[in-house]
Amino acid sequence: MDTNQFEVIIIGGSYAGLSTAMTLGRSLRKTLIIDAGEPCNKQTPHSHNFLTQDGKTPREITEVSKKQVLKYDTITFYDGTALKGRKVSEGFEITTNNGAVFKGKKVVFATGIKDLLPAIKGIEQCWGISVVHCPYCHGYEIRDKKTAIIANGNKAFHLASLVNNLTKEITILTSEKKNFDESQLQKLKQHNIKIIEKEISEIIHKKGILEQIIFTDGSKEIFECAYTATTFKQSTSIPTELGCKLTENGYIEVDFMQKTTVNGVFACGDNSAMMRSVATAVYSGNITGAIINKELTEESFKTEFFKLATQHIIFKHF
Repeated sequence: MDTNQFEVIIIGGSYAGLSTAMTLGRSLRKTLIIDAGEPCNKQTPHSHNFLTQDGKTPREITEVSKKQVLKYDTITFYDGTALKGRKVSEGFEITTNNGAVFKGKKVVFATGIKDLLPAIKGIEQCWGISVVHCPYCHGYEIRDKKTAIIANGNKAFHLASLVNNLTKEITILTSEKKNFDESQLQKLKQHNIKIIEKEISEIIHKKGILEQIIFTDGSKEIFECAYTATTFKQSTSIPTELGCKLTENGYIEVDFMQKTTVNGVFACGDNSAMMRSVATAVYSGNITGAIINKELTEESFKTEFFKLATQHIIFKHF
């Protein structure tokens, strides 16, 4: 038996990947998870807005999830990074950074995304701690604090409107000439949301806790936290190398069953959803596992039907 041959290969072993694996494990599908243990939320102190796990650290949730998933005998975990992928006659072939090669009938990308932070000194150390992207994931914990929004235009306006329910001390830092229409400016003024157009030079913090923001003109402003509308890129180029289409926003394009534009390839979690949360990742992974099991079942029944039909034709002629 080929130990490198699987029914399903899941690339990425965080919430979406583990959720997919649990569904497949409970259906006795031979499944491989490839993961290097570098989730995008590794610096976040606590995870929120997910029932039963609210306030747990991301690592705690992952460790419990992994332990539960690996109880299923058909699930194998491989510590490594998928580097290359290609279509082969049996399905797909994945090569890792250690030179290992695995084959699977189906492939799931649960690889998350990589945030592209602004080029501001200190922001990386604060990311996920006191400089955040999502009011639903972090807003309650930084409520009533003096808050900066590092963004401009529609993104800044959208964030400001959401955060306004959590704190009344909001300042938008555009880092350039402000880009709002008259209606937006009027609404921001009505809610006492200030705008500073100075370019940011540095974020002063203490172990990731924001204290001050320094501007390139040397002036300073005291803030306790900040939101920023970051851009991102996919964590791996393998999906596009296999032919998967990306949306205009850079997500892997999937349908409501988490199928990509390439037959046999699925994507779930942050790499394919604008709603970036643990709950969404688990949900999309659960769907992915169920649909893959459905496809494998249908393919198996068709194969068995073909064998029986062939035998019937042979015996009929002899």
